[in-house]
Amino acid sequence: MDLSLNIADGLMLNNPVMNASGTFAYGREFSEIFDLSIMGALIPKALSLGPRQGNPAPRIVEAPCGLINSIGLENIGVDAFLKRELPFLKGFKVPIIANFFGESFEEYIECASRLTVDGINALEMNVSCPNVKSGGLEFGRDKKVLSDLVRMVKDKTTKPIIVKLPPIGGDIVELALAAQKAGADALTCANTFPAMAIDEETWKPTLANYVGGLSGPAIKPIALRFVWDIHTKVDIPIIASGGISSYRDVIQFLLAGASAVQVGSMSLRDPLCFKEIIEGLRAYMALHHIESINDIVGKLRS
Repeated sequence: MDLSLNIADGLMLNNPVMNASGTFAYGREFSEIFDLSIMGALIPKALSLGPRQGNPAPRIVEAPCGLINSIGLENIGVDAFLKRELPFLKGFKVPIIANFFGESFEEYIECASRLTVDGINALEMNVSCPNVKSGGLEFGRDKKVLSDLVRMVKDKTTKPIIVKLPPIGGDIVELALAAQKAGADALTCANTFPAMAIDEETWKPTLANYVGGLSGPAIKPIALRFVWDIHTKVDIPIIASGGISSYRDVIQFLLAGASAVQVGSMSLRDPLCFKEIIEGLRAYMALHHIESINDIVGKLRS
């Protein structure tokens, strides 16, 4: 069985399973549990131009069928990542996708420029961040703003650009089309959903930041619908993200039109889930006499 697929020029995956940014740190802890080379790609946590402390604790809470996080995009910054973490990740035979964000057009452009180095195969733009120069509106909520951002970043890098779409705030299909028209090479669908938890004993919010992002199995049916909707309109590859915890989930997202998937909160409950999911895909393909993983993509029957 052939699990390999091509997302974009320079981004060939051995299989469609990668981690989601934010739940994998920089890979060191997971590398002590399994060989990272089994992955389709590695995505370190989101990077900003400079170091970022993130939100105060507590900043993660369990929810029914998932979890809510309010990490606040804590990270060591682009330069520290390139110096301290990228050399370690390059030791594994797997593509590296750098997720990055900014709070202005200039920060996005500078991040993309600095991350255009050997050892990084593609860039994933998190556009769920506020544009501080435009009243705090998220870059991914307005299709014109998103289009302008994608075009500007594309002009400053030779790496494939993957746009990680926000799940709310606008028509996600229109945003996907705008990103494609502006030159995006692929799309990630989608980010976490705004959520909240309250402690009924203390009458206080459970998270110090009050609100956070919901991930896990609870959002899978919504993410599945988003992938299907986008697949019917765009021509570029879709990377699915949202509640994936088994090979069955992966098959369902591929049938809906995704070419690859990202596994997030499941890896916090079971760090070995990646190995189990990849082995499950091989067994499924053998059982159903499927030679290539590409033969599943977008093949949902009516």
